[in-house]
Amino acid sequence: MSIKNFIKPAAGILASGALALSLVACGGSSASSSSASSDTSAASDNVITVGASPSPHAEILNAVADELKAEGYELKVVEYNDYIQPNVALADGDLDANYFQHAPYLENYNEENGTDLVSAYAIHFEPMGIYAGKSSDIKNVPDGAKIAVPSDATNEARALLLLQDQGVITLKDGAGLEATANDIESNPHNIELVEVEAAAVARSLEDVDFAIINGNYALSAGLDTSATLASEAADSEAAQTYANIIAVRKGDEDNEKTRALIKALTSQTAEDFIESEYKGSVIPVF
Repeated sequence: MSIKNFIKPAAGILASGALALSLVACGGSSASSSSASSDTSAASDNVITVGASPSPHAEILNAVADELKAEGYELKVVEYNDYIQPNVALADGDLDANYFQHAPYLENYNEENGTDLVSAYAIHFEPMGIYAGKSSDIKNVPDGAKIAVPSDATNEARALLLLQDQGVITLKDGAGLEATANDIESNPHNIELVEVEAAAVARSLEDVDFAIINGNYALSAGLDTSATLASEAADSEAAQTYANIIAVRKGDEDNEKTRALIKALTSQTAEDFIESEYKGSVIPVF
């Protein structure tokens, strides 16, 4: 089910507090195009070139290629295996847009690199989920249980909030999306947090009792995302903050290509594809 009336334009999304983010790259800094041509030029008036992570972003884009074709545009998707190069390429004018990140990450990227990229629209949210490792009942956590969580500040805070929602721990009042392990106020089961690079958390499942994994990394690892023990709610603070966005250069938020791209990505075709393909591990927010 989509979150109707949730979406906000760039200014609203970027109003989330500045966070010291350090999102983890999915791999190296190579890029490959999912179209027949590897040329990433955005010069052609009828070609919309979008940089994206392979899953789910490129998959969603390719699912709406016919929607754009009906509007007179050819979609060219350039896949990236890291979180730096798609912003570099966008800032350099090699892309018309990119689709892989949330607004707080983009805000942090701009601050660190002196760029002026903006959010044009938020498309989906990838909830973090709790997966069973050596243990399978999150409501009856063994004393001394080891729980793998992402090591970067943003995703670890989300993991801690999810554990709090499940009654595993209690955080200090107001910790919110800036929570760290130091904000744990009550830990009745004496759980041990095992901090792992976000992209590698899934590989730690056999060594821990539970693991809290980002939706995109769960998909990449081939996990059954319908088998999560718990996940972030669609109306959670995280969902409102970390929706994945279409980013463009400032001034391009309302040009014809951006409008066409947003129309395609918020179409019934996009909604149906997301809901049928990802079964809750990716949630449309338009």
